[in-house]
Amino acid sequence: MPVLHGDGKRTLEDLILADDRAVCMSDFYLRKNSERAQQVPAAGEKVQLVEIGTHCRGAIFLDGGDTITPSLEQAIDRIARTFDGFFFGRFDIRVPSRQDFVAGRNMKIIELNGVTSEATHIYDPKLSLFDAYRVLFEQWRIAFEIGNLNRARGVRPASVADLLSLTREYRRLAQGHPE
Repeated sequence: MPVLHGDGKRTLEDLILADDRAVCMSDFYLRKNSERAQQVPAAGEKVQLVEIGTHCRGAIFLDGGDTITPSLEQAIDRIARTFDGFFFGRFDIRVPSRQDFVAGRNMKIIELNGVTSEATHIYDPKLSLFDAYRVLFEQWRIAFEIGNLNRARGVRPASVADLLSLTREYRRLAQGHPE
């Protein structure tokens, strides 16, 4: 999440405009923080600029492979198994601390993204474009392998007509026409 640190002298607006990264999205951040833009955060005070960690709101995605532990894997596997037919995807999770995360406890699932989601660590500035494509190609290899195994078990893939029907149904419900 984009976070700035107060210095006890400058307003939040001044801090946003002085930050190399935040200034690029200053219009958005100042609009989102308009009620506190003229406040002066205390020296060392952390000021989180947005509540949701997305690219369009300035979040940075890093490779957290070093946080994978057997406890974390067991917790994620236990959660994933509660979704019938879920074999592949990405959980967006919030936890109070890194210690909670590696222990697989106190996790709040914000979102579950299915097979079309990408691994967000590909956006880590340390990864090259080649590394990112390698991750994506491996992800799609696994997805197709799962699809092949499901077909062998007798699962019928959705047809184009099925997908169009589901899309129409979704639009109808999203527009507030349940019947």
